[in-house]
Amino acid sequence: MIMTLGVDTGGTFTDFVLLASNTLRIHKVLSTPKAPEQAIIQGIQEMGLMEAAIAGKLHITHGSTVATNAALENKGVKTAFITNQGFADLLTIGRQARPELYNLQPILRPAPVEKSHCIESEGRLDAEGNAISPLTPDHIQRLVDQLKVLKPESVAICHLFSFLNPQHEIALEAALSPYFYVSRSSKVLPTTGEYERGIATWLNASLGPLVKRYIDRLLHALEPAHIAVMQSTGGTIDANQAGDHAVKMLLSGPAGGLSGARFIGNTSNIQNLLTFDMGGTSTDVATIQQHVKLTTEGHIGPWPVAVPQVDMHTIGAGGGSIAYIDAGGLLQVGPASAGADPGPACYGKGGRQPTVTDANAVLGRLRPELFLGGKMDLDVEAARQSLAPIANTLSLSIEEAAQGIIDIANEHMVNALRVISVQRGYDIHNFHLCCFGGAGGLHVCALANTLQMNRAIVPIHGGVLSAFGMLASVKERQLSLTVPGLVHSNDTMQAILDGYESLMQQGTQELTNENVPAEQIRVTKSVDLRYKGQSFFLNIPWQADTANISDLFHQQHEHRYGHRLDIPIELVNIRIALSGPQPKVTLPTLTNTTPGLPLTTVALFTNTASNQQTRCPIYQRESLAPKQQIQGPALIAETISTTFIDHGWVGIIDTVGNILLEKT
Repeated sequence: MIMTLGVDTGGTFTDFVLLASNTLRIHKVLSTPKAPEQAIIQGIQEMGLMEAAIAGKLHITHGSTVATNAALENKGVKTAFITNQGFADLLTIGRQARPELYNLQPILRPAPVEKSHCIESEGRLDAEGNAISPLTPDHIQRLVDQLKVLKPESVAICHLFSFLNPQHEIALEAALSPYFYVSRSSKVLPTTGEYERGIATWLNASLGPLVKRYIDRLLHALEPAHIAVMQSTGGTIDANQAGDHAVKMLLSGPAGGLSGARFIGNTSNIQNLLTFDMGGTSTDVATIQQHVKLTTEGHIGPWPVAVPQVDMHTIGAGGGSIAYIDAGGLLQVGPASAGADPGPACYGKGGRQPTVTDANAVLGRLRPELFLGGKMDLDVEAARQSLAPIANTLSLSIEEAAQGIIDIANEHMVNALRVISVQRGYDIHNFHLCCFGGAGGLHVCALANTLQMNRAIVPIHGGVLSAFGMLASVKERQLSLTVPGLVHSNDTMQAILDGYESLMQQGTQELTNENVPAEQIRVTKSVDLRYKGQSFFLNIPWQADTANISDLFHQQHEHRYGHRLDIPIELVNIRIALSGPQPKVTLPTLTNTTPGLPLTTVALFTNTASNQQTRCPIYQRESLAPKQQIQGPALIAETISTTFIDHGWVGIIDTVGNILLEKT
């Protein structure tokens, strides 16, 4: 029997969800950031799965933070950048956009690649992809010799207009590959925009060796278990290929969460979700309207990421976010995090700085006897001691300081949720607020109250939903190609058909290499269009009838910007998504026939200003029955998270165990 395991490596915890014989098992271990594979191996051993892995009976889908953390911390490998003559400063100059428009003394951002490693080469193409100066073998050999002296670990190649004709980049790649890890832009991102294409190629080159080494260690430890890796689009790729596509893994873990949220929404017949994934280090927010939305305008730190990825907004507010008093005497929360080591003070691992988790422990919302199913002791007294300096400085009680920390963290998350929804024109009253991540259930009612939303959902196994989403994800490739021209031109139409045929062959070959039957591959085509002379484009579903596709573009442009123009429409890129069949994942229905009774009743601080406490029942989530209703305030404890139902809310349990929250 083949078992499937979803693994999500977070900043604080590594989560596991095992599907075997239509039953789910969940597990958590503390992450090991310096060597993430150690936590994965530990979890697999603790779950008793190492024998199955060695026997080849375990299929693992893994969401990794290796690429993300290296990019954010600027810890990629030493990389050289090769481009055309006169463009050595391409990555440094960028788009000349200032991050702070009115700051007269901006902080200089370090260049992605140091000047000595930005190398100019021969070989120039015109805007139609025709060679106007050659790339000679002698020059290639001189570049190889120069790079051997510089000794980079990887090389990024980005020539002008290489997306139209990759011959020069391919020649350089062939000469350099025996000595270095090589990324070329015509393979990483064959689309227009030399800066964005260059950054994507540099990120892929600088992160690729790190990802490849990490994956190799994991494969070696679990051989011959089959391992797939989640990509930033919510689809998976075989681990053996992941090292060549590192830039496509920057949102690996969060993408799994959205895949899981979409699956949960479908089980409850909910199409529109406003999601927030609150983990130990950060919170990711997104919207889902039947499908997970993708974008090519994402960022990782200060760098644009033009490869497709899930459309989400991330802030440094999580359970481990550290609270402090700033220079002006104001209470602040995040973005620095206590992480997994030493972690929040209440974890008892030597942490001394106050965190959001410590604040929840002080207010009684995290119960020491129930945390992680009782397998991890919480030191509430240590949490109180960590908050004491803040309380003393602000002349507050420790409980008031804890509530202040919670309120500020909530406000950060509310602002992020508004950015991804209200500021994009969505009416959030048509959405359910969906929380997941280990800390999400403690904050969902407070966020919904502030957003004036009346409906929310706490998914079953929400504390490990990103890991569960790995199991519900398909094998996928998102491919693109720049095809310039006017939409109504016959030459453009033929170029579109030729481009799609080429991308189809590439994507089909890659998926069939992962044992996806060609006849089961689903294909979705789209095009990026703009009015002639514009800089930005809109993505439109592909239709062979140019009149129909023009009408769709006019309608979407008017919907987005409030007007349409009577000028020619220009094609920028063609895109194609190829995906395998949906894995057969089903959630077991609840077998309880009688409503679960409270384990006990505890006192929670509900009005910290008057030191007022309210008696609150605690339920064990596994004991709840379908259609059971729980009036707030109440705590619902489970192995991997805790949900706080606030006063004025009622939780209704559905057939698979999701908690549907409604404001009364």
